[in-house]
Amino acid sequence: MPAVKTNERPGTRAQVKHVRSSASKAREVLNLIRNKSFQEASDLLMFSERRISDTVQKCLNSAAANAENNDGISSEELYVTACYADEGPTMKRWRPRARGRATRILKRTCHITIILARYTPEELEEIRNRAELKGASLAPSAAEARRRRVEKSKEAASDTQDEEMQDLAEELQENDEEQDSSEEIEEINEIAGEVQDDAEEQESSEEDDGSSPYGAGSATAEDDGSQPSEEYQIKGKVSSKIYHPPESPFFSRTKADVWFTTSEVAEKAGFSLPASMQGNNEDDQPFSKNENEETGEDNETEESE
Repeated sequence: MPAVKTNERPGTRAQVKHVRSSASKAREVLNLIRNKSFQEASDLLMFSERRISDTVQKCLNSAAANAENNDGISSEELYVTACYADEGPTMKRWRPRARGRATRILKRTCHITIILARYTPEELEEIRNRAELKGASLAPSAAEARRRRVEKSKEAASDTQDEEMQDLAEELQENDEEQDSSEEIEEINEIAGEVQDDAEEQESSEEDDGSSPYGAGSATAEDDGSQPSEEYQIKGKVSSKIYHPPESPFFSRTKADVWFTTSEVAEKAGFSLPASMQGNNEDDQPFSKNENEETGEDNETEESE
């Protein structure tokens, strides 16, 4: 009876073509997983130090996924019945050498194929018995474990929803039975409204304390001293308690700690103008000049007498 060719073996297969590695390097890794179970082959590839092991792992997972989705076979019942690497096209490159010569560089590729088959019922029973004797059961695959976790979470979520609905129904039934009048409901609503109003007042006070440190019309400056919005035009310095309007000569050189909308708000918060601007007040300056002129005329008349 003629032997079955490797590429004609029955089973679920997956293939990776044009892998940028030589076939000899891939065969060294494939020899480790041949005739191994899917879980054992995955463990070997995970802890292998060869770079080609990552590509072989992807091919193995693809074959297991094909078996689960297309053939309905769990990955726990699969083993590597055949795996081989064929040579692919070789890319030729040239490297300059001494005396104007050139040396050829061969960049080889390969095609990796993995075929998974299902254990017979007798082999599966023997494997399970051996695992039970060792004190461990067959470890499920990552996809199988993920599927089981999703099912458990869905069941738990549905159970919790059912319990919540039952609790709500029981509470409504108890309330209907024990409700004597609508006064209790009104009291509960009033208490809830008072609590909500207190919470809103507390939140508004906290917001005012954080964003308006000196009441309405004031706002804390940004980290770089810039104004929070266009309505704030007056700078304030907390350390000196001085505010600078846009016409102040120190406006551009001052880094603001607080911004005010109007000068009245700034003065109400305890801030004042710089001394130079207080001395140049338009109402006081002409009055002081006239007073000096009058006092000078009086002095001259007294001296003449």
